[in-house]
Amino acid sequence: MNAPSVPTSTSDHRFDEVLALIHSSRQKAIQAVNTQLIELYWQVGAHISRKLENSEWGDAVVGQLAEHLAQTQPGLRGFTRSNLFRMRQFYEIYCVEEKVAPLARQLSWSHNLIILGQSKRPEEREFYLRMAVQERWSKRELERQFKAALFERSVTQPAKVSAALKQTHPAALEIFRDAYMVEFLGLPGSHAETDLHKGLLARLKDFLNELGRDFCFVGSEHPIQVGGRDFALDLLFFHRGLNCLVAIELKVGRFEPEYLGKLDFYLEALDRDERKPHENPAIGVLLCASKDDEVVEYALNRSLSPALIAEYQVQLPDKYLLQAKLHEFYALNVAHADED
Repeated sequence: MNAPSVPTSTSDHRFDEVLALIHSSRQKAIQAVNTQLIELYWQVGAHISRKLENSEWGDAVVGQLAEHLAQTQPGLRGFTRSNLFRMRQFYEIYCVEEKVAPLARQLSWSHNLIILGQSKRPEEREFYLRMAVQERWSKRELERQFKAALFERSVTQPAKVSAALKQTHPAALEIFRDAYMVEFLGLPGSHAETDLHKGLLARLKDFLNELGRDFCFVGSEHPIQVGGRDFALDLLFFHRGLNCLVAIELKVGRFEPEYLGKLDFYLEALDRDERKPHENPAIGVLLCASKDDEVVEYALNRSLSPALIAEYQVQLPDKYLLQAKLHEFYALNVAHADED
């Protein structure tokens, strides 16, 4: 009698639990190695810092240390002169920033080098540390967010939301943004709504990275039936942290106040017909090519729905301009503080 054949298909779900255990173990092993490596760099940086501070070493000795390690430990990588000075910088910055030091230890050395090298202010450094840990950004995504000036935009251009959204979902203010970068779509300045819609679906993973970690895609052109009529919502997501559906309507032109009426209608339909008992009220996002902030303020002021208006941008912003605005923002705050 022949033995039963063993399926060899990679889609055999009988072994999913074992594969999950293997994957989890590998991730823990990688994290453990990273933790030990970061701790080693911290200790080496602390040692170099003390030697230099006490004038026991000069800068030239650090170069000699790098040469000595290269000669005596030929398989050792990462201990070049420049990297040794970065270890010193790593220690000296975070030994006095105790509340964010644990965050730095959760990231890879490459992530830390990007943040140390590109952050201009302590609060910017803390912002990217928290975001990188929270969103689990890859090195590539972290670099992209620096180029997109996310910190500058978050400080100087907070999300424009309705009073209802602030009341029903206060945590949403930390999640949604005033503008979303979709430069990865490669759209020209003049494009149709179908181009934007199809592009977002084709690059859904990139769009989810831009939206944030807890967004889950539900559907495109999501059918909504009210009375005897059929409607289609452009994009529907679910946010795990907020525990609610998130409806996104796309507009390739300037924001117009009447757009809110249709979004309100969709949110009402979602809450009445699709929201589950344990879920919070749905949130609506109008994603437009441009908007006048004063018009947005007027439109949202009387809105009874948890909604917000945001821009999508097909090109990365001028970071130097945003840095100038950030400088003005801080200067103005200092001036107000002095007056008080």
